[in-house]
Parts: sequence; structure tokens; C-alpha cells
Amino acid sequence: MKTTLLATAATLLATTAMADVTIGNPMAMTGPIPDLNAPIAAAVDLAAANINEQGGMFAGGEALVIERADSACDPTAAVDAVTKLINVSGVSAIVGPVCSGATIAQAESVSIPAGVITLSVSASSPAITNMEDGTDLVFRAAASDAYQGVALAELAMANGYTEMAVSYANDDYNAAIAEVFAQAYEGMGGTVTANEAHEPNKASYRSEVATIGATSDNLALFSYYGSGGITLMRNALETGAFTNFIGADGMLSDELIEQIGAENLANATFTTSASDDSTPSFGAWKAIADAAGVPAGDPFVANGYDATFMMALAIEAAGSGDREGLAEHLRAISSAPGEVILPGQWAEAKAILAAGGEINYEGAAGNQDFDENGDVAGNFSKSTIVDGAWAAELIE
Repeated sequence: MKTTLLATAATLLATTAMADVTIGNPMAMTGPIPDLNAPIAAAVDLAAANINEQGGMFAGGEALVIERADSACDPTAAVDAVTKLINVSGVSAIVGPVCSGATIAQAESVSIPAGVITLSVSASSPAITNMEDGTDLVFRAAASDAYQGVALAELAMANGYTEMAVSYANDDYNAAIAEVFAQAYEGMGGTVTANEAHEPNKASYRSEVATIGATSDNLALFSYYGSGGITLMRNALETGAFTNFIGADGMLSDELIEQIGAENLANATFTTSASDDSTPSFGAWKAIADAAGVPAGDPFVANGYDATFMMALAIEAAGSGDREGLAEHLRAISSAPGEVILPGQWAEAKAILAAGGEINYEGAAGNQDFDENGDVAGNFSKSTIVDGAWAAELIE
């Protein structure tokens, strides 16, 4: 099947005049995580630049165009943004959004009904796996929090935290990973002393902190830093409610250091999806990123590059910017068999596809083989404060 698809694409490339290809890119440019979003968006743009510099799309060298819209890490904003991208801009595919709630909302309301494929750069809620849309139209380039929540529970136990309070923001991402964490942690013998939701964007969380702080010295905090996470953590430190903190990537930001102070974060550890920097694919990516001034190791930045590069490869393999059937090509270009393609190797991949050959993209963020749900496996890192800044270490 894979060989047949690629051979068909090669024939189309040789005989059909093409237009520029436009990919929709809803990103969280405003909202609770703009600092986390900015380098991911830069990686998306870098992938497009690499592709256009190396011959562009199809035999005619048509341009790959990134049409960006602000999904604001918000379900309603994401639905509006993707509606415009699909119905007004006429994009071939969606790369993004960043946040889980935004990804779920736009997929259910807009992209799935329109028959448009979505490849999220970082949405990690386990609920995405269980959407069961039956259409093979929702993929993601970052691992599910079904895995990260377990990794975080293992980290808590390794740190000697045998009992913990849990506080999570009442949204799709944070509620889902908190649930995974709590179940895994208790399964490992840990005791959850309190497990409470908090509403985002409150001016103060002193009452919430006082309630759960009476149950433990250790807090598992699941929140976006810009929509309550920093405030809740500040209130916890001001009142001395907690000594130790762990959490996931929604809190991993330099703004947390700026607002709280590195000296007050000595007992804080946050996890995130990560790349194995010992692999040839990461080495190729880092060289490209360093040359462009893009932070190669920042959370989900490599995933943003991978998602864009893979979607372009899928469209190239399909032979046109038509929306229909892209899922088959996305699966084909990202898995064996085929000649291994690393980040930045667009010209090589394009030549192989044009000749009817097979490719296997090995991503900057790691293996990008999609399972039946459109999910990928992944690595995770833990970040702690070292010399006043976040320092990441891959979790083995």
C-alpha cells in the first residue's frame, strides 16, 4: 500500500500543475502560555523555511505557506480560529493547536466535520486518545499525558514524597493529567491527602492553599503558569503551606522564575515531553535550530518542527494539497520501511518521493510512528533550578 501511494504521488508530481500549499497553524499566541508558545511557533516557521529553501513543494517548487491564527489556549477561540482557517483560508491541513482543550474543541466542532486532518504540536490530554472519532483525522506529535502522569508519579515516589496534596486547574489538560497522576501515584503506594480543582485566573488562591495545605507538605500542582499557576504557588510559599512542589509542563516557564525567584524554587520539579539529545535526529535538529536562533531543547519546540515537516512530507507524498486521504500518507512517511530522513533533509526526501521511493522520518523530538489512535510514544525530562535557571535531565 505504501509503495503504491508513493508511486501514484510521483506520477501526479510529473503531470499536474500545482498551487502553493497552505497549512493552518492555530497557536496560543495570547492566553496563559505565550512564552511557551513563541519558540514553538518559531520552529513551525523554521520548518517551512527549510522546505522552501530546498525546492519547495512538488515538481514546480510551489511554496509552503503557514497561515497562523490565535487559538489563545482556549476552546472557543480555537473553534473560531480553525473555522476561519478551513472555511476562509482553505488550508490543506491543521498543524496545532498547542493546548488540549483547544485541540479537542476545534477537532470535534470544526476539523473532523470538515474532513481536515489535525496534527497537534503539543496537546497531550489522554482524552484526545479516547475521542474515538473513527475518521483517522486527529494526530499529535507529542506523547499523551497517560504516560507523563505516570512518569511524574514515579518521580514523586523517587523523591520520597509518600503523601501529597493535588491541586489542578479546571480545564481539559490539567484535570486529565492530574487524574492520571493521582491514580498512578496511589497505585505505587502513595497517599493523596487532598485532590481539589481550582478555577483559573483568580486574583488569590489563599483559601484553596489553606485548605489543602493542612494535609501535606508536598504539592502536585497542575496549572498553566499564566492563568493561576504562578499566583497559587506564590500564595503557597507566602503562607508556608507547602515545602515541596512537583508538576507538569504547564508550569515550566522562565516567567515562574522571574515572578517567584529562583531561590524560592529549590524544591520545585516539573516534567515535560523531551527529546533524546544523543540521537542523530536531534543532532541534525539542533544544528538547524542553533543556526536560526531557535531554542532546540525548549518544551515542544522540536515537536513543532516535526509536525510541520511531517505534514509537508505527507502532502508531498500525496501529490497535491487536497485534504482527502492525507492520514494514509502521514502514516506512510513517518514509519518504516523507507529511507531514514532527518530534520532538514527536505531535498533528499523530495527526490526519493518523486522517484516513487519510501521514506521514514525520524523526528527531532524522537520516533514519530503513529499508533492506531494517532498517538506517538515519547520521552520526558525533569527540570529543576540550577544556578538560577531551569536545568533539564532526561528521565530514564
